[in-house]
This record gives sequence, structure tokens and C-alpha cells, in this order.
Amino acid sequence: DGEVDEMRKKVFQLLVDNTSGVLSRISGLFSRRGYNIESITAGVTADPRITRITIVASGDDEILEQIEKQVSKLVDVRELKPEKSVYRELALIKVRVTAAQRQDVIAISNIFRANIIDVGQENLIVEITGNQSKIEACINLLGNYEILELARTGIAGLGRGTEDVVYLDIED
Repeated sequence: DGEVDEMRKKVFQLLVDNTSGVLSRISGLFSRRGYNIESITAGVTADPRITRITIVASGDDEILEQIEKQVSKLVDVRELKPEKSVYRELALIKVRVTAAQRQDVIAISNIFRANIIDVGQENLIVEITGNQSKIEACINLLGNYEILELARTGIAGLGRGTEDVVYLDIED
């Protein structure tokens, strides 16, 4: 029919037992099927026996639906919809600066409420936290200078409110 399926991103949240190998089982499921992971973050929850994994995947609607079905076979999975969730990412950006450029890079950082966390003779390290579009905008402006290194955490997210909170009833 000539229509091109639009590539989209979806954010999935998985709550899994905090055991060795769980992250490799989840990521293996993606790689075996050729699904693309944009970012993956994992960390302990309020209950140290449980790990929260947040995966940003991309694909057309059919691929994203397949991902959800396949992952659901292994663990509890929920989509974190943008309108019902809060997403944040952290980026560290090392920028080469001359003495003359230093104040300009600091000014850009201030506009984005980013922090200068390290100052060297020839570089600054900027720390920025926010949604992906804020991070991208900051990186784009700092791209007018030489970005020496860039580290991004990927998205961490939570659903808004208390309706979708998962209360875990795990025996000791």
C-alpha cells in the first residue's frame, strides 16, 4: 500500500529479581531477535531484592508490540507512556576550551541549569540532567566547541501518581 511504517521509540519498565545474569537474559532476548535498544538502565529499587530495568527500544508499531510480548513472557513489563511518566537522563560532556571560550561554555551550561563539575587547563566537564530533548539541545550548542568525550546514562523513568505503583509481596 506504499505506506512506510514510522520508526518510534517506546520506554519499557521491567521489575526483575536482583540476581546475577538477569540483565544479560533480558538484553539477550533483544539481540537474538535483532531488536534495537536505544538505551538500557538498571538499578536497585526501594526493595534491594528487586531491580528496575528501563529500556528504550525503537522500531515500527509491529516490532514494538513484539518486543512487549516477548519480554512479558520473561518478566512483568509496563510501557512508560510520555504523558503519564517522568523521564530523566544524565550526561557528562567534556569540552575542550581556550581561556577565551571558557566563559561562553559556562554561560551555555547555566542556560540549561547544567553544572561544571571539573575544570582543567584546556577543558571543562559539564553535567546535565533532564529529558532527552534538553540534553540533545545542550549537546548541540556545545558542539560548536570540541566535545572530547560524552557519557550518557540513558533514560530512567517512573510513572506519575500512585495508581500504577507495583507493590511487591516477596517472602524473605
